[in-house]
Order: sequence, then structure tokens, then C-alpha cells
Amino acid sequence: MKDNEVQVAKAGIPIVLALLFLSIILIIAARFTKGMVLPIFVVLTWLMLLFSIYFFRDPNRKTPDQENAIISPADGKIIVIEETIEQSFFKEKVRKVSIFMSVFSVHVNRIPIDGSVVYFDYQKGKFYPAYKDEAAFQNEQTTIGIENKNIKILFKQIAGIMARRIVCNVREGMSVKKGARFGMIKFGSRVDLFLPLNVQLKIELNQKVTAGETIIGLY
Repeated sequence: MKDNEVQVAKAGIPIVLALLFLSIILIIAARFTKGMVLPIFVVLTWLMLLFSIYFFRDPNRKTPDQENAIISPADGKIIVIEETIEQSFFKEKVRKVSIFMSVFSVHVNRIPIDGSVVYFDYQKGKFYPAYKDEAAFQNEQTTIGIENKNIKILFKQIAGIMARRIVCNVREGMSVKKGARFGMIKFGSRVDLFLPLNVQLKIELNQKVTAGETIIGLY
């Protein structure tokens, strides 16, 4: 795919095809039925189809080749930068960076660093709005730890109030490449990054970031 081309994310193809099929059926039915009910449903279905194509868009990204760069795993806005104790993977104080993905963001997630997946966990949970603090602990989420010879990091895909489906295509033991697609969170969500304290951050609060391109920090 060329740099300026956009495709539909694989996770969204079944939804797009289902809406396309439904819209065609409704158009055919509307031609043989009197009244305005079916034409209204045709318009609504086409609007849903167009929104789905927009939501599941998957543009190509040019990932910086700087070896010591940590790349943003998600599109969105930085809503949290703080120090915290991470209990499951680091088991020590780290720096947390939270990225809020609105329903209008590209929702395809990308790998932040080269390395191996050394930790994986899936947690069922609730669906608080992704920007709230409760979401980080109680919402449905997938947690991934990646390590290479120089650093280890942890990041979470966290479902939001509308996001009822987390797609994650990596598992423990896999080798991964920085900038590669690995999944998505459907319909508004959040990604949290946990980084060692010696990482030099290159972002600031409320900054907009781009998955696969924006440098979060250097190690």
C-alpha cells in the first residue's frame, strides 16, 4: 500500500460488508413497496455504511526509524502523564501516559517498540467512559508487555462506554516490529502506556498523537 492510500481495517470488513448487503436488499425492497418507511431505512443504512467505512479506515503510516524511539500505539489526545506504581509487570514506579481515542480517531493500534511479547493478559470488565480514571482499572482491557535488550514497556487497550470489542492479534512469545498493526478497539476507547522513569518523554498533556508515527519518548 502506498503512503497516501487508506484501506478498511480487517476487523471492520464484516461490518462494512453486512451493511452494504443490507442496504442493497432494502433498495430492492423499496422499489416494490409503497410508502416512505423503506426509503428512510435505505438512507439510514447508507449513512451507517459511510460512517463504518470512515470509522474503520486504516491509513498507511511512516514509522520513524530511530532505534531508541517509543512510538505511539494509538491515535488520539494525551490525557494523562503521571508517575504510578505498576503492579502486574514492572512491580515498581513507572511513568504512565494515557491516550484517549474519540469515536472520530483512527482506531487501529500499532506496536510501540521492536521486541518480544513477554506478558499478555485479558481482563473482562465494565464500560466506563474511557477518559475517566475508573476505566483504567475496571473496564474490559488487554494488557501487553514487550521487551528487547534495552527496554521493556507495558501498554493496555482499554474499552470505553461505546467500545464493546477489543481486537488484539498478539500473544506471549511473539516477536513484534515497531509500527506494525496489532489490533484495534471499536467505537471510542483509550490506550495506556507504562514506561520506565528514565525514558525521555517527547509529548505533553493534551497533545494529539498519531499511531505509528508520533514519538512518545526516547530510551
